[in-house]
Amino acid sequence: MASTAQLTHVALRVRDVDDSIRFYDRYAGMTPIHDRTDGDTRVVWLSETEESPRFVIVLMQMPADEQPERRPVDHLGFAVTSRAEVDRLGALAKEDEALVLAPQEYGPVVGYICEVADPDGNVCEFSHGQILDPRVLPSQG
Repeated sequence: MASTAQLTHVALRVRDVDDSIRFYDRYAGMTPIHDRTDGDTRVVWLSETEESPRFVIVLMQMPADEQPERRPVDHLGFAVTSRAEVDRLGALAKEDEALVLAPQEYGPVVGYICEVADPDGNVCEFSHGQILDPRVLPSQG
């Protein structure tokens, strides 16, 4: 029997992270709880609560009209109860010809994930072991 997935984040490409932070603070009361740079992409997590968040918006600074050679980063993120569940969903998506990214480990912040396209091509990430609580995130060095 499949376990229930929990929506944990939505990731968005934005032209200016600081403008987006101001917007989400002004209109939704969301504040930054994590700020890092991956390569040359600034990544900021916004949450309604600073401790033990259950949902975040991930802002990734890059031109909105840029079409990077790598796969798009926009996706809906769902937490599942185990690595086995990530594997099961990856196998199901492969069978349905909807697999975008096969299950793989991305380390302590991202966890073990696979990505699946919905019928319209929107990407859903299913993860296990992804850390949302900024109090226990590995330090940025």
